[in-house]
Amino acid sequence: MFTLEEYGGNILGARLAIPGILQLFLKYDIHATWAIVGMLYCESKRELLTKLEDLDFPYEKDAFSPKSNLWQVGEDELQDPYHYGLSLIEAIKAVPNQEIGTHTFSHYYCLEDGQQIGNFEKDLKTVVQLKEKISSLVFPRNQTNIDYLNVCKKYGITAYRGNEESWIYGAYTSKTNTMTKRILRLIDAYVNISGEHTYSLKNIETDPIVNIPSSRFLRPYSSKFSFLEKLRLRRIKKGLTKAAKKNELYHLWWHPHNFGRNTKENLQFLEEILKHVDYLKHKYNFQSMHMRDVTEVLKIIASKVVEKSYYFPFIVVF
Repeated sequence: MFTLEEYGGNILGARLAIPGILQLFLKYDIHATWAIVGMLYCESKRELLTKLEDLDFPYEKDAFSPKSNLWQVGEDELQDPYHYGLSLIEAIKAVPNQEIGTHTFSHYYCLEDGQQIGNFEKDLKTVVQLKEKISSLVFPRNQTNIDYLNVCKKYGITAYRGNEESWIYGAYTSKTNTMTKRILRLIDAYVNISGEHTYSLKNIETDPIVNIPSSRFLRPYSSKFSFLEKLRLRRIKKGLTKAAKKNELYHLWWHPHNFGRNTKENLQFLEEILKHVDYLKHKYNFQSMHMRDVTEVLKIIASKVVEKSYYFPFIVVF
């Protein structure tokens, strides 16, 4: 957990990064899923308090509960740009081919000690009350809880982002996220030690809801490791190229606040990736799809109204 003092700069910087990301998505015709924490929809502290009143957070570690942080929350987005975000949500919705998904209402941790399925269900009910058409979910901190997928289905969620098929990326809690795993994930961003994590549509899990697993976290620019930037870019390009050649899925993701610092460098790096996607689009018919698009394609395939040739490659970006 980061404090506002430690990470506030990233959050404020995201307000500049998001328009830049959207401009690039528009330029390169990228379909993207934005998994949004429901609390960001609130227009006032009174509204936020009203919605949180009906939710319970029995985490053993109190700091995980959003109620423990309410003393820092201001009255509205104008006074407190850290904890509100409706204007950013509206900006995202104004750009074509951007899907609004959910990151739960309260950034609910689905594997931490103390939490229960009933509390998760209450959280999803609150998401539904936002009256947004939401069908895709990303579990906060990638804490995929398989036992909760039927609850997701009950509330209209049809797809979620699963974890990479490697032990270093398996769902973890604050206690099981070991230093060894963190170091290996860092190395894997630059040198291939876990695989490319591309996926064939025919192997995608669809029961009880569609699992669209991650391929790569787009780690933000680091001045400390700037001399390795070419390796980081090559690592991603190789995965994309493999997916394009083999008619498979590549799922790239990051948080907008990861671009909140070193925004210029991060946007330049993202554009290099998108240029490569555009090259693969023209050479291999590599298509950009958000999570709902993928779900719809799988429905079409399942209906058997198309030929096998419909299996074309695509990228999913969040």
